[in-house]
Amino acid sequence: MLLSIQNLTVRYGQDTALSIQKPIVIEDGDRVGVIGSNGAGKSTLIKSILGLVNYQGTIRTELTPEQIAVHMQFNEYTDTMPVKYIMEAILDTKISKNKKLQDLIAYFEFEDCLRKKFTKLSGGQKQRFTIILVMMQDAPLTFYDEVTSGLDFETRQKLVEKLVDWYKEKDSSLCIVSHYYEELEQLANKLLILDKGKVIDFGNKEELFRKYCGRAVMVIDYSKDNERLTKNYKKLASPAHLIALSCESEEQEKEITELFLKNNINYKRSNNDIEIMYINAKENYEKAEGKSYAE
Repeated sequence: MLLSIQNLTVRYGQDTALSIQKPIVIEDGDRVGVIGSNGAGKSTLIKSILGLVNYQGTIRTELTPEQIAVHMQFNEYTDTMPVKYIMEAILDTKISKNKKLQDLIAYFEFEDCLRKKFTKLSGGQKQRFTIILVMMQDAPLTFYDEVTSGLDFETRQKLVEKLVDWYKEKDSSLCIVSHYYEELEQLANKLLILDKGKVIDFGNKEELFRKYCGRAVMVIDYSKDNERLTKNYKKLASPAHLIALSCESEEQEKEITELFLKNNINYKRSNNDIEIMYINAKENYEKAEGKSYAE
């Protein structure tokens, strides 16, 4: 066990920013995606673990502060010198004498950026710079807080592919805060779902998908014709422009697929659609909360 959290409460004045009652445990090799809307408590969770905010409850870890690396959402550095010297000063090493640092710079294609000042770097280059600093720690547990925030789709995708590839064969544990569902589909094997400071659910990504969505999900564009065509099948909550059907069995999936093909309807099949899973987990939670209040 690297980290466990239980009975945790964080308050800002009279407002409860985060409340975690049941245990949250991060093990060796876990890649935990933290998901939730703005104000859900995602960044507050990281700040609590790092001791940056006051909290009540229990956070236990076998790690020292030096064994936890953190990539925060916003990072600024001095602009009086090229980033090469900032990198060497922060890491207390010379690039020319450090093979590991040279490999990371090459891996993230950062060689041509070393002579630039920080403000002259693009958004993607700034993120790569900070990621190199974080990865040089080679920490057992690393937090990434919105690591691709503000980047265009192509830059985001390339950066995520680099992260996936880098950690593929490593035992490091990650905690990834992101509002991009496709990033968590690639990086995470567990999910912590937060909403308004409360835990909706926590567990294995595949198990949570089956719990809230079934064996697979078939997604098509919304239209009145498609709505009528699929009226006899179980629908999941989904964005307004889509229709999402739950497939509980292989036979049902085959039946729905044949229906779509027969009617020339484009569809997407998924067994790890985190957006659909999140929407349904949140809806189920809100219904349960409403029912408990009514009772």
